[in-house]
Amino acid sequence: MIISEVKQRLKDGNERFVIDKLDGKLQDSNRRNDLTSGQAPYAIVLSCADSRVVPELAFDAGLGELFVVRVAGNIANSSSIASIEYAVAHCGSQVIVVLGHQSCGAVTAAVNGGDNGYNLNHLLSHITPAISASPEGAAVNDVVKKNAELTAKELMNRSSIIGNAVKNGSVEILPAYYNLDSGKVDFL
Repeated sequence: MIISEVKQRLKDGNERFVIDKLDGKLQDSNRRNDLTSGQAPYAIVLSCADSRVVPELAFDAGLGELFVVRVAGNIANSSSIASIEYAVAHCGSQVIVVLGHQSCGAVTAAVNGGDNGYNLNHLLSHITPAISASPEGAAVNDVVKKNAELTAKELMNRSSIIGNAVKNGSVEILPAYYNLDSGKVDFL
């Protein structure tokens, strides 16, 4: 599958999700059995851990089709980058979607500031560049979009595996925004 086909497949799947016409294919015991020897997901999704955002459903994908990495705020930390590197280097995935979403709690917490404890403060520090790159007083959802865009760049800059794959044209990174109310994914 070429990159343009992968992008269209994601868009078509999301359209089915939005209009409540899910195919629900590749989700049975036959598919599970097919995957016991390996995986070849066509896309990687770096998504927020928010329970309201389920990439497999949002893109109407079956088992083995998406390599999903979830972390609050869809941030590029060492673990999420390493997971994505694995899918790029060993699974042949061609598209990386960095999926922010409407009303993200992690971005809201980063914007609001304050002490959220050591671990959460560390996670939220990854969102600070998006706050700094946004106009003062920007709405949380605008910061979410900026965070997705900056995280996409961060993946290329912090990983030679991902960066080289993008440079040689075998991988494309797409920042995106999931609308909680409609289920629509806007590619930024």
